[in-house]
Amino acid sequence: MSHKIKLLNVLIDNLSMQETLREIENTITKQQQLHHVVVNAGKIVAMQKDLELRKSVNESDLINADGQAVVWASKFLRKPLKERVAGIDLMTNLVGMAYEKGYKIFFFGAKEEVVMKVVEKYKEQYSPDIIAGYRNGYFKKEEEKDIARQISDSGAHMLFVAISSPTKENFLYQNRKLLSGVNFIMGVGGSFDVVAGKVKRAPIWMQKAGLEWFYRFLQEPGRMWKRYLIGNTKFILLVLKEKFSSSQFSS
Repeated sequence: MSHKIKLLNVLIDNLSMQETLREIENTITKQQQLHHVVVNAGKIVAMQKDLELRKSVNESDLINADGQAVVWASKFLRKPLKERVAGIDLMTNLVGMAYEKGYKIFFFGAKEEVVMKVVEKYKEQYSPDIIAGYRNGYFKKEEEKDIARQISDSGAHMLFVAISSPTKENFLYQNRKLLSGVNFIMGVGGSFDVVAGKVKRAPIWMQKAGLEWFYRFLQEPGRMWKRYLIGNTKFILLVLKEKFSSSQFSS
């Protein structure tokens, strides 16, 4: 496994997209399990106080930097990450890999009509053979173990969980043993909404400029203003505090 860097109490794997895909393919080939998580600025801010979330993330097998802000912060703090590995891009690559290698995927999360649209789209784009099963993301806490068993029994090699934080991270961590029959488990946040066409993704230039969050904010300002504007400000302050503290310590 790759070398991890510690950034603001989070352990992040310094891997490129291609290196990440190789790790995942090797895991499936060896019939082992890899528990994957992505982190962005908002999640890192939440992890400072939410110790359950911090444990669920840091004890995962592989952690990628999903947000461009995290990559910039790593360079600013002189712990440079190779590149951003966006969760939706990784998921897209893995669906293609599943088709090429004969793997099956279970899709878990979002509203019923959204997850159904995702499954139908991938059936049409690739083949119905890649679908192990699907389920919407609405359930009670006491249903979790039964859902995990259902997924494990589905014959899936990969599991994508499109549920908001910290629910998805805690679900995957707390049920990882029940999910041991699935080789690769991953939280994908709002990716199903994008694939289903419910939410538009930012143009490539905005992604590269680190403005994907702003494009998302413009689509749903009423719901997203607090997450992004307040969350991003807190993240910048965390980074500056870390820089100032480490500079003091080194001097």
